[in-house]
Amino acid sequence: MSDWDFLHEMHDRGYSAEDIALAAGVGYAPWEEAYISRQWVDEELKDQLPDPAKSLKPKEPFKSRDGFPFSVLEQAEIFEDLVECAERHFRNTGRYLQVWGELGEIYAEIKFGLRRHGTHQAGSDGTIDGKLVEVKTISPEKIGDQVIVKSQGDFEQLLIVRIDENFEFAGKLIDRDALTDSGGRFLKARM
Repeated sequence: MSDWDFLHEMHDRGYSAEDIALAAGVGYAPWEEAYISRQWVDEELKDQLPDPAKSLKPKEPFKSRDGFPFSVLEQAEIFEDLVECAERHFRNTGRYLQVWGELGEIYAEIKFGLRRHGTHQAGSDGTIDGKLVEVKTISPEKIGDQVIVKSQGDFEQLLIVRIDENFEFAGKLIDRDALTDSGGRFLKARM
């Protein structure tokens, strides 16, 4: 059975085309999900003061893939500009721009010194202090109380970034050992 046979099984089980497309986009079937609960994330981030985008300063000079970014200061300005555009768009339309993952990773570069891998490298998003890191961003529009992390990734740490409704950021690095392996394709937090 291939990794994608679950899409046919979803069709056979009566899932909608939209549900099947979502599952294809994330690469797993709904019944294979294991979660990190929103409660656990909130507990982990409770002592983290939020960072407004305009006050964020780079932890240290950093370089990601292929020598980018050329300028850390410009990357911090781009981050501010993206957050400002997202805020303006929300005020104007009442809808959020779907840029959460990118904002979370840029925040991780600036705040935590994440060195991102090249585009589409599976397993982790980059390194912090030599450790492989997976970044998961929780947006203000996330209704559910859970975050999914694939167990097949080669990450050593999970960086959870939360963006609140005021477009303020908080993040915390968590060792992979603090996540429970349920024996499936996903990890969840120990409660």
